[in-house]
Amino acid sequence: MRRNSTLICAPIMAEAVGQMLVQMKKAKELGADLAEVRVDFLKNFSPRNDLEVLIKQGPLPTLITYRPKWEGGQYDGDENKRQEALKLAMELGADFIDIELKVGLPTVAQEFYNFIQGNKPEKVKIIVSSHNYECTPSIEDIGDLAARILATGADIVKVATTALDITDNARMFHTIVHSQVPIIGLVMGERGLMSRVLAPKYGAFLTFGSIEPGVVSAPGQPTIKDLLDLYNLRQIGADTKVHGVIGNPIGHSKSPHLYNAAFKSVGFNGIYLPLLVDNVANYISTYSSPDFVGYSYTIPHKEDGLRCCDEVDPIAKEIGAISCMIRRPVDGKLIGYNVDYLGAIAAIEEALRATNGVPASSSPLAGKLFVVIGAGGAGKALAYGAYEKGARVIVANRTYGKAKELATKVGGQAITLDELKDFHPEERMILANTTSVGMKPRIDDTPLPKEALKHYSLVFDAIYTPKLTRLLREAQEAGTTIVYGTEMFINQAFVQFKRFTGLPAPKQLIRDVLARNT
Repeated sequence: MRRNSTLICAPIMAEAVGQMLVQMKKAKELGADLAEVRVDFLKNFSPRNDLEVLIKQGPLPTLITYRPKWEGGQYDGDENKRQEALKLAMELGADFIDIELKVGLPTVAQEFYNFIQGNKPEKVKIIVSSHNYECTPSIEDIGDLAARILATGADIVKVATTALDITDNARMFHTIVHSQVPIIGLVMGERGLMSRVLAPKYGAFLTFGSIEPGVVSAPGQPTIKDLLDLYNLRQIGADTKVHGVIGNPIGHSKSPHLYNAAFKSVGFNGIYLPLLVDNVANYISTYSSPDFVGYSYTIPHKEDGLRCCDEVDPIAKEIGAISCMIRRPVDGKLIGYNVDYLGAIAAIEEALRATNGVPASSSPLAGKLFVVIGAGGAGKALAYGAYEKGARVIVANRTYGKAKELATKVGGQAITLDELKDFHPEERMILANTTSVGMKPRIDDTPLPKEALKHYSLVFDAIYTPKLTRLLREAQEAGTTIVYGTEMFINQAFVQFKRFTGLPAPKQLIRDVLARNT
């Protein structure tokens, strides 16, 4: 049962009518409600013949768009011919047509209304659209634009802008919520993804989903499959609670796969998004609604996240970084936690016990030399966790000052990354990489040459995309026990899920989803 009326519209872009019909069939199979037929993509477009076939034989309701170059489309010809084709589409039974506002006196939309002289079939709805490929204007300017569109006689208002920052989405949400007429409000680009996924939460008329990844009619468009299967779009309502992972970059994150599937499995009314954030403080102050309730933090924002908390858990304060933030329902205060070290240390201990047979009562890390690469949020978490378990901690970092600062906190020693290559005061040390060296897409990088790995009995890499990093592969070849970053990720996911929902984590489901997505 769906909880919203927002439609999923699939852009249909092909050079031949036959290909378009195939795409429309695919869109319907994937679950789209509507097809936006981009006739400006057709080679040798013959309006009467082609529109008749597309509208009459297409398996989905049709939105006919004939986008000119001056509005980001493919058509570069006579304006009267374009408007005649759109008029013909109405007469042939299209469900919707899109005409651009194109600010001027009169606007293109007004010219079109004059051209059709009120002869519009009852069934057809006219969408008047405006696309801004440079930025997202102020709330006032977007509101004025929507009012200008409405004044043309539009049945549906469409405003598409470009996200320069993730906070730009908030201005679009404000416009959608306050609209008295059906409205499509989208923010293009990767930083605008939340405008597309949360469209049903704010009551937008439709959102666009592509048939295939990368084959998009505008930047940042998700696939129909992701909208339905990953983000459970049909289940999003006005009261859906928003969660996400705050990072930069963020496209690689598997967290949305895990949490959305887990939320769905327990019937929790929540959504979890990848949030490409440039400035944490701006994000937090912009999205202060009680519905924005929980975040995971990843590189490089774990320390900035801590500075935005109203209260910080003592362990996170000691580490100097958070990995999880919760908005407390009673007073709206933001509470920061660090659960990274719990996940990583537990996974490392488990692997050591399996190979060394250490009794469960004591930690196999006690007395071991534990080398942490990196002194950022995750580095601090691992150094602190190892220190708590009785290990002797060495911090290796590109800048010695940061390594020294962290090492002092955990009674350890600091060295530079250059020194690490030849650092082996003893054998059978433990190594934990917490930097992004080796992360997708730079999978051929490694923080330490292979010959240095023989001095370690165990190597852990916090990276989990790819699962088997070059560091881990070479450690394995050197005969060393390895621990995947996925183990840290899974263990901390169990803890975060409980914090987000108040419910026990569906552990096996989370493991299965991660296995399918790595």
